[in-house]
Amino acid sequence: MTWTDRTVVREAVRISCRDWGGSGPPVVLLHGLAGHAGEWDALAEELSRRYRVVAVDQRGHGASERRPGDVSRAAYVADVVAVIGQLGLRRPVLVGQSLGGHTAMLTAAAHPDLPRALVLVEAGPGGPSPHVQAEIGAALDAWPTPFPSRRAAVEFFGGGAVGEGWAAGLEERDGGWWPSFDRDVMVDALTENARCSFWDEWTSITCPTLVVLGQSGIIPANETEAMLRRRPGTVAVSVSGAGHDVHLEHPEILRQMLQDFLEQVADQPARGQV
Repeated sequence: MTWTDRTVVREAVRISCRDWGGSGPPVVLLHGLAGHAGEWDALAEELSRRYRVVAVDQRGHGASERRPGDVSRAAYVADVVAVIGQLGLRRPVLVGQSLGGHTAMLTAAAHPDLPRALVLVEAGPGGPSPHVQAEIGAALDAWPTPFPSRRAAVEFFGGGAVGEGWAAGLEERDGGWWPSFDRDVMVDALTENARCSFWDEWTSITCPTLVVLGQSGIIPANETEAMLRRRPGTVAVSVSGAGHDVHLEHPEILRQMLQDFLEQVADQPARGQV
């Protein structure tokens, strides 16, 4: 099974989506910072057998608008709302990894009647994180771009499924392999995360929520504990042996967790806890 390229335009900004089809309840997949919609391919193909699955290239990433004028958290949320509306995705489950999970969380908070449920993969309220922009900027500066080959990129990103997933987001041009994003756009997209806390938004969410963490991921234990304390109906699970890229490292485990959760929430109203 393959996807269909779909384009959503909001305020002259082009948002590209991989529409995997499917006739079941809708699921929207959101990648993390510096990522791309193709990271979800293995998971999306399996889920599309039972659900209508759409993976989004968020603004500034992949095939979407590369240099949008607005990279605020509100702009990312508004894009998700536009994708849901323009593609006719009624009460989708929002699934996001890392910054994509943060976008999904803010969407659920700002539009409580929109999602059926929420899944955060290695994501949480976080913040404020004053050093995050410098840290991410330094990490991106360490990429030896252009990569001389796709294989070299796979090896740089750690090899295996993780390396393949990251390398799939590169584009070939001028004799090398380059990121499909601009470094300054990525750093600017973290401005609010560097300055703000989003615990009020987390507490206000009313839909069923699943939090998936990597055993050696980046979400601190005290943050997870606070999330569960403030919203005790939340379901949290940890994937043994996984890091931040749970969706690439263990797609089958994540798929099973998602399917179990989706079956739970399939007949539930938009509001309420699991």
